[in-house]
Amino acid sequence: MYVHDHLGRPLTSARMSVNGTRLHYRVGGQGDPVVLLHGAPKTSYHWRDVVPYLTPHHTVITPDLRGLGDSEPAAAGFDTVTLAEDIAELMSGLGFDSYRVVGEDWGAAVAYQLAARHPDQVRQLVYQEAFLAGFGWEEMTHLDAERVAAGAWIYHIGFFFKPDIPEMLITGRERPFIDHWMSQEAHHVDALSSDFLDEYVRCYTMPGRLRAMLSIYRASLEDAELNRAAARTPLPMPVLAVGGRYAMGGDPARQMREVATDVREVLLDSGHHPAQETPRETAEAYLGFFTGDR
Repeated sequence: MYVHDHLGRPLTSARMSVNGTRLHYRVGGQGDPVVLLHGAPKTSYHWRDVVPYLTPHHTVITPDLRGLGDSEPAAAGFDTVTLAEDIAELMSGLGFDSYRVVGEDWGAAVAYQLAARHPDQVRQLVYQEAFLAGFGWEEMTHLDAERVAAGAWIYHIGFFFKPDIPEMLITGRERPFIDHWMSQEAHHVDALSSDFLDEYVRCYTMPGRLRAMLSIYRASLEDAELNRAAARTPLPMPVLAVGGRYAMGGDPARQMREVATDVREVLLDSGHHPAQETPRETAEAYLGFFTGDR
């Protein structure tokens, strides 16, 4: 499916070989570059409704993470350091040596490592609706009475860690599984329109994509060690921590204050998917941050 800029023109779609894999990406707009990194179970199409607000001011790059979306299948390399190096090489290959990074969910964890490893290239970081392994991720996977009563425990992580069983049970049932997963994390459920679901299902039913997504989760114990090591040097660039008021709330800001020196915070009137639930407000938060407005 197409993603359009503010003038209704489709973004350019292409692939590039980077870091031992081949990524699909879209690019469009004008001005200083900003790269948008999606989470799970999503693809770069997740940013569709945010992109037109950004393209009048920025060149926007929306990659599919390694092995996901229309990026080519990959057998390994799903820790966030490797995923971050994929993006660093992509941006270098596109001719950008300085850029802003926005990440949501797993894309935020990748964006953190990208900023930590390439502080001279990443001018600003937006860290949205994510728990960083080693800084709260593990605690949120535990059941307790309060979380169960609120229906707020993260049930799928332990399930995903079991080798082969999720692949066996989800394959052939991708649509109801993704629909349920995303809907139960949303506040504005009606914003999760069927065209988004159609695109996610199209991609996650292609060979290798489901296993790639599960492999990102399965690398989180390794990620915890990598994140704790990276955090020994606080991020020097400004960070905007974005939380959905009805999802992670202030947790993204709490985590970023443990790993960065200059953290601003915004809460949006959404659940876990601000870019789909409240795209205009989400884009306005980014643009205000980019221009220095509080």
